[in-house]
Amino acid sequence: MHLYGTQTIDGQGHLTIGGVDSVDLAKQYGTPLFVYDIQLFRDRAWAFQQTFEDAGIGYQVAYASKAFSSIAIYQVASQENLSLDVVSGGELYTAIKAGFPKEKIHFHGNNKSLDELRMAFDEQIGCIVVDNFHEIAQLKLLSEQLAKPMNILLRVTPGIEAHTHDYITTGQEDSKFGFDLNNGQADLAFKETYQHEYLAVLGLHCHIGSQIFDTAAFRMAAEKLVAKMAGWQEEFGYRCTVLNLGGGFGIRYTEEDQPLEPAEYVKEMIGTVKEVSVNSGFTVPEIWIEPGRSLVGDAGTTLYTVGSMKEVPNVRKYIAVDGGMSDNIRPALYGAAYSSAIANKAGHALTETYTVAGKCCESGDKLIERAELPQAESGDILAVFCTGAYGYSMASNYNRLARPAVVFAENGEHQLAVRRETHEDIVRLDLDYGIKAGHE
Repeated sequence: MHLYGTQTIDGQGHLTIGGVDSVDLAKQYGTPLFVYDIQLFRDRAWAFQQTFEDAGIGYQVAYASKAFSSIAIYQVASQENLSLDVVSGGELYTAIKAGFPKEKIHFHGNNKSLDELRMAFDEQIGCIVVDNFHEIAQLKLLSEQLAKPMNILLRVTPGIEAHTHDYITTGQEDSKFGFDLNNGQADLAFKETYQHEYLAVLGLHCHIGSQIFDTAAFRMAAEKLVAKMAGWQEEFGYRCTVLNLGGGFGIRYTEEDQPLEPAEYVKEMIGTVKEVSVNSGFTVPEIWIEPGRSLVGDAGTTLYTVGSMKEVPNVRKYIAVDGGMSDNIRPALYGAAYSSAIANKAGHALTETYTVAGKCCESGDKLIERAELPQAESGDILAVFCTGAYGYSMASNYNRLARPAVVFAENGEHQLAVRRETHEDIVRLDLDYGIKAGHE
């Protein structure tokens, strides 16, 4: 069994997270339960930042918070001197409520509403990542009406396809995101913004995909974007100061995954940007990155209680848990694979192969197709690893299931970060029907 971060197996054979017995957490807070190893989050944040520090280059490491957003995680990110990437008014509002430094907030999105953009101006956040010409028109209008400045980055698609799932590839030419770098759209976007009275073009942004395991695509993207900024400086006399190369750094979900250490991606980026800048006569820009999954993905573990079990002779054995696609849609959505352990039998031999089924009324609600586990019994606590990214943030009330609680564990202590929904929460927004029946 691969252990992540601070995870250990204690003298009772129980899985511990952040120095806390996971079985005790399940008893106290109930299941399903997301448990975050906060020390692992801190260690990853430090590793990214230290690599830039060692290279002596300007940088920002922004937590891509769509992976998991909450007041508490934003506060931890602030403690670690991270910047913050938000993609909606809801995430921005959460950041403000968390007291996150506004000047370190970057606002993404391919269809920001006028109200969302106005919120960004009202809060005077650090940067808006501009995605299309409609947004440019809105920004010009708002900034002139409010007479307020705003820093912007132009998001571009560099025509690079990272080796990843089609649904999480975002840097190729045919993408809903950004200005195409190869057909003149990026040039036109730059011309429309770089001399504006209130909009300050800091530079370029790209995001080439997710769950990437090598550095080649990042290197190619860096080469193309630095060359473009150098070309604009030569043609227009305007120097862009920031290059944002996004995120997408892979993590280890199963033993088949072989990600690099965070520092390796950053080292390659820095080396390429320096080399291309020198060759182009361009001053080395600040490098910004946006890790999300690689900060919280393997820091999160979901604990479930095993309920029913079923054997289909000569086919498979099922164990069913008290969650499923309502708290982790990724296996059903695009076949994401996970590893697991029975938390109260973490030291036992792996003697059985189970399909882990969720409780949603869907045949496709299977969390793990082949889980190698000890003999399972009803009441066991199943731990599914690496659920910290896009688990809670994509959770739903499908089948009117309540969303789980979230607990943070660190240094032998634990605290509730997001409370469990109740049945009352499920119906809180519902209204009684009041239109008079037509047949009366």
